[in-house]
Amino acid sequence: MNTLEAITSRRHIKQFKPDAVSEDLLKKWLSAASFAPNHRMVEPWKVLVVGPETRAALKHGANFGEAPVVLAFLSQTAENPIDRDENLIATCAFIQNFCLAAWDEGVGTRWTSIGTKQGTRDILQVPEQYEVVEILGVGYPNEVPLAKERTPITNKLDYLP
Repeated sequence: MNTLEAITSRRHIKQFKPDAVSEDLLKKWLSAASFAPNHRMVEPWKVLVVGPETRAALKHGANFGEAPVVLAFLSQTAENPIDRDENLIATCAFIQNFCLAAWDEGVGTRWTSIGTKQGTRDILQVPEQYEVVEILGVGYPNEVPLAKERTPITNKLDYLP
């Protein structure tokens, strides 16, 4: 799969097969993801592999689509709001790289935003200097949904003099 194909064919997966995803593959994709652009090479991300007890405590309504793996992605906080934003942006690039690397090998992801709740932070034992950016279910998709229509890029493109 080439890069453009990976970008345009990746989908939010709602339901996963029970097939295991090896730790070696996860580490391979996370290592590749670490080449995400980040200011001053701060590499502000941290990844938590969510075990069965913690997963049950999260009480996600759809149980992450029954994904065999759940990962929580954290971003380092900063006192300076610009540094905090740059950390979040870099961590999002890291997450997208991970998703694309996994998708390249037929493994999908399910994005969830439950990490912003204080209760979720407590369950995940998030260190004070981090914030939860995303919690992903990771696994082999039961079904790959069709792409949703996107706004034509020309509607989002402006030229400056």
